[in-house]
Formats: sequence, C-alpha cells, structure tokens
Amino acid sequence: MQPNGAEEARKRPVLAALLSAILPGTGQWYAGARRRALIVLAVDLLLIVGAALAYFNKLEVVKAAFRPDLLVGAMIGNIALLAFRLWAADDAYRLAAEKGKGRFTVAAGILLGVLLLGPHLIAGYYDIVHYDFITSTFAEEEVAATTTTTASPANTSLASSDSNPGEAEPDPTEGSTTTVFEVEAGPVLWDGLERLNILLLGADAGVGRKSIRTDTMIVVSIDPGSGEVALFSMPRNFVQVPLPTEMGIWGCDCFPRMLNDLYVAGIESPQAFPGPQDPSVNAVKGGFGEALGIPIHYYAMVTLEGFVGVIDAIGGVTIDVPFRIVDETYPHEDGVTVEYVDIEPGVQELDGHLALAYARARRHANDYARMGRQRCLLNAILEEADPVALALGYPELAGVLGDTMETDIPLSRIPDLIDLIPRIDQENMLSIRFIPPTYLGGSDDNGFNIPNTPLIREHVQIVINNSLEDARSILGIQTLDENC
Repeated sequence: MQPNGAEEARKRPVLAALLSAILPGTGQWYAGARRRALIVLAVDLLLIVGAALAYFNKLEVVKAAFRPDLLVGAMIGNIALLAFRLWAADDAYRLAAEKGKGRFTVAAGILLGVLLLGPHLIAGYYDIVHYDFITSTFAEEEVAATTTTTASPANTSLASSDSNPGEAEPDPTEGSTTTVFEVEAGPVLWDGLERLNILLLGADAGVGRKSIRTDTMIVVSIDPGSGEVALFSMPRNFVQVPLPTEMGIWGCDCFPRMLNDLYVAGIESPQAFPGPQDPSVNAVKGGFGEALGIPIHYYAMVTLEGFVGVIDAIGGVTIDVPFRIVDETYPHEDGVTVEYVDIEPGVQELDGHLALAYARARRHANDYARMGRQRCLLNAILEEADPVALALGYPELAGVLGDTMETDIPLSRIPDLIDLIPRIDQENMLSIRFIPPTYLGGSDDNGFNIPNTPLIREHVQIVINNSLEDARSILGIQTLDENC
C-alpha cells in the first residue's frame, strides 16, 4: 500500500488543472512554478479590472451590446479567453505531473470540461441570440428624407365621411394616376429635438383573424432633456380621425373607419398612404401624428402572442387588480379558443396569458376601462423587469420579440434611447386617455364616436409645453400610480 504522500502526488496534476480552470495561475502556483504563476495572475488582474470597470459602467455596456461590431468582437474575445484558460489548465497539469504521477479520471475530465467550456458556450450562445435579434428586428438606418409614391387623386371621392366602419372599401386602383409627394423626415434624435414620440401598438393578429387590428394604441412622448414621460392613449373605436393632407382617398380628409383599422387600411389601399415607409406604417404614424398634433418619430408593434411571450419570459407580472374581471366568452390569443376568465381583485401574480386577459377583456366593461388597465399593466411590466429574470429568460424573450415585433427604430439610435433610462422617473409619468365624453366631438350617421381633435391637440400642447407637475395641475390629471 502506498503512503498518503504518494496518493497526494497522484492527485496533484488534476488538482492543479482544476485550480487553473477556476482562476488561471493558481494551478501554476500550486505546482511550484511561482514566477509563471505571477505572470498568469497578472493577466487575470487585468481582466478583473476590466470586468470591474464594466460593472460600474453598466449603461455603457448595455449600449455596447447594441453594436453588432462590438458583439463580433465580444465573440472573438470569448474564444480568446477560452483558449487562455485551456492553456492555463493544461500548463498547470503538465507542471504538476513533472513532480508526481497522477491519474486523469473520467469524473475529473467532466468537471474540467464544465468549468472550462460551460461559461464560454453560454456566453457565445447569448451573443449569437442577441446579435440575431438586434440585426433582424431593428431598422438598419433612418428613413430617407423624400420618396415618390403612386397615388389616386381621381378616386378621392370613393368613400365619404359617413362610410360604415365595417364596410369593405372600393378598389381605389381603378383609374389611378401617378403623383409625386415630397415627405420630409422628422428631426434627427437629440439634434435639437424637444420631444421624442414613439407609437406603441398592440396588434390583435393571428390564427383565425382576417387582418391586423391595433386594439392597443399608446404614444409615448419623452422630453430628452428632463426625461419626463407622457402617455397619450387613443380608443380603438374613434372614426373620422384626421389624416395629413397628402394622405387619404376619402372625401372627409380623414379615415372614416374605426381607428384600429388604420394599419390594415395601409395594406388594402397602399396608394392612400404615401411616404417614406411601408403604407401601413405611414398610415398609423401619419394618422396619430395628425390627431395629436405632434410628429410620430418611431413606432413599435407587438402581436398578442408576442405580448404573452414577453410576460412569460420575465417570469410573470404582479398586478393589484382593483375590481373583479370576468369574461365568460374571452377569445384566446390563438384566435380559435373561447374560454371563461375570472381574475379576482387584489394583488395577483399573472402569467402572460392572464396578463393579456387582464388588459384585453371588455365584457361587463368598455373599451375605456380596458385602456386604463393597459396603461397600468405597462407600468407594472416596467416595475417587474428584474435584471436576473431578464438575463435568465433573455433567449426566450429575444426569440419571441424577434418573431412578433416590428419597429422602425434604427439600431444606431438604441444607445440614445438607453441614455434616457436613468433620467426617466417611472413613478411620475403622466397619462391621458382621449376618451368620451371629454374628448367626444360628435358621432357619424352610424353612431360611431368622432374625436374632438382641436381639444386633443390643445391638451397635448399643454403637456409638452409645461412640466408634468404643471400640466397635471392644469388638466386635473392624477399620476399613473394613483390611477392604478
């Protein structure tokens, strides 16, 4: 039987490799190669200092994560670091083996493999997922300043202001002529821009649905200087919403159907919505901009399935439900199933499906109550965004958003938006719902509500030309937290 010293000697090479797999240089020190250990540990120190600097500059790291070239560099760095750790573990093993024979067991090999390869495989996977998400989801560049579009001036009387919102439109392509529209691009972000306005759309689209209905419509207006945020919500059932002068094929200089049909109108009648982007995008940005009296710089749209996936990816959301919500015939987001939904009052932990039902159910209520729940849910999601949950669920989150979200926010502008995060006071956001009776301007021949556009524009101007505190006092509006 060999003495304990010999037994120790056989284990030294493997132990040295494991030590350097955890922290390169410690295995060399253990093996007695002190000078080499100090050199390797000095490299470790540089890497640790770099990691510490990144930790204390999280915002810069997040901004860098939206630069594809830096993500490629991070992948190269990840491979180089793996090579360095592999060399350190192998070198430590060889140095220790010179002073005693050791046995390399299967268990030791598995442990070494996990320690050496595991972190780098995970980091590489996240890098690839994130690179694919940002390069496939966000726009490559700003919209061009001008564009030429085929329009149909000859057919401007095809539909009148009293058109039934449920009726199909006539084909406006017959007898069309070509007209050139000059469309100016909005101001470049941060170059003297007083407000940044982003249109958020929740699209009721999917299996069993004929078209894309944007039942959730909120404009987020941000003051880049102060970080103050205002939310402007428009109900889906407004009709005769005004359109920019260069848009439309209707005699009313408006969109006669319900507002949530505006996006699909761009698909049905593309010549009615000229501009620098897809006709549907021109339609919603132009229509909302005209109704509110402000430019819409960007938009982002997520489908119902995407909304559910986002909530599930962050581990659910906590909502303080003020009243019981019951819908005996709630339409499932799959577009086929109908189910019974019952959400009790009080603090509730909701998964993606129930969170969507909370925001979407309108049986025993109305669209305006639903709009209020949507604002509260948006606020709760922002509060629920736990960094650990986001990190663990990021591959799923990126996959869901990549498949179900569309936006024209340029990738190059994401760092600008990230710079705004520390300035935004989430608890002090102002929210206005432009709903009847305050913002009702009348009704059409079919009984559908027409917005009071001049009053809407006046109140928007009050918000953007005053501090939130002053605007809240002038308009008598509560904070978002008070409403929720």
